[in-house]
Amino acid sequence: MDQLSPLDAAFLEAEDADRHVSLALGAVAVLEGPMPVYDSIADSIATRVAKVARLQQVLLTHRLDLAAPQWKADPHFDPYHHIHRAALPHGGDDGALFRFVADVMERRLDRDRPLWECWIIEGVEGGRWALLMKMHHCIADGIATVQVLSGLSDQGNRGTFATEIRAAAVNADAGPKAAGINLNPLGWVNAAWRGAAALPGAMATTLAGAAQLAMGLLDPAAGSSLRGPVTTMRRYSAAQVRLRDVEKVASVFDVTLNDVALAAITSSYRDGLRRRGTEPQRTSLRTLVPVSVRDNNALERTDNRVSLMLPLLPVEKQDPVQQLQSVHRRLARSKRTGQREAGSIFVGAVSALPFPLTAWAVRMLMRLPQRGVVTLATNVPGPRRRLKIMGCRVLRILPVPPIALQLRTGVAILSYADGLYFGITADYDAASDVDELARGIERAVQRLTALAAHR
Repeated sequence: MDQLSPLDAAFLEAEDADRHVSLALGAVAVLEGPMPVYDSIADSIATRVAKVARLQQVLLTHRLDLAAPQWKADPHFDPYHHIHRAALPHGGDDGALFRFVADVMERRLDRDRPLWECWIIEGVEGGRWALLMKMHHCIADGIATVQVLSGLSDQGNRGTFATEIRAAAVNADAGPKAAGINLNPLGWVNAAWRGAAALPGAMATTLAGAAQLAMGLLDPAAGSSLRGPVTTMRRYSAAQVRLRDVEKVASVFDVTLNDVALAAITSSYRDGLRRRGTEPQRTSLRTLVPVSVRDNNALERTDNRVSLMLPLLPVEKQDPVQQLQSVHRRLARSKRTGQREAGSIFVGAVSALPFPLTAWAVRMLMRLPQRGVVTLATNVPGPRRRLKIMGCRVLRILPVPPIALQLRTGVAILSYADGLYFGITADYDAASDVDELARGIERAVQRLTALAAHR
């Protein structure tokens, strides 16, 4: 039986620490119609799920946390227990679809069964239908979740943007050069002691990154309604922009695609703070930005392989170009000062400790009030080409992030074919303007595209 890593198990602890939280990830595929016969769709999903061992396993926990939780085969596994059918009311527009997604995602998964669900949704506007794949975060991070959804398609999960991320391009056996993302701290330290000339500087950088992460977590953010306790209910909305527009902006202003996406989020949150009567300040939007450390050899693995950065998104700046340039500088500084490497090495170091100690420490940390981080922004590379499921084209793939740890909103960014999609999960009571946040992202990209056209 496979043991959960401390990072995987931490998502269980985070959920247990707050009864209002459901730590499941989701992805919604909207397909052209007409919808095939329900039983044929369910049979196809059941057949393809059989290829993913983790989706047929349940958690085995140990008394007093004497050992890490383990995955074991479910002797009574029936994929049809996890495949559900629903129909949208009111003509099935985006509003109805998003309300349904929020209702499904706010409910916790049953830990006595494999931790996933798949919903077949009829009645989407325009004669369309949809699939919602929901998986617990202890099974998979965003990349692994999209890989599973892609695996349900007729083409399988070949050809995704995930092969282009930094970690994917690094050979796990590359020696000292790869040490910054090596999850084995003993290997990293041994490499340092072998005397590689670059490593003393890398170690100093990593220590600086660790200090920045600690300060980011401990330094209280400027007060706003974006951070605080969450209820059990959720809202969801999504934005869509053309990938070629984002690429044009990135090229003209010499920044990355991720910089453009985060700048659009910054602009929308600035407007959101002002709607709430809060004047944006430099510390108003410290953002948890997960960073993948998954290489190409692990793209098929269902687990979590992430580090993190904690940049301050520049909501205090009004000019869109200044926002974009500031995002670029702050992300570059976070990378340059070793936040990503520090997060990776911390995860590796925790993995080397006895599990009872790490479980106790994680449980204690999850119950401490978190005042420094305000929101989440995670970038998930999706399929390069349009998928088909049961012969129907997948028109959109919308990511659905969870929220927890005093974060009342979270944004996931997913690239699919020729589009960039933003999925926003929010606490029902604290963020009634979730649709305005989505529209604000679209307007921000439009503004930057227009400015790029005049350069």
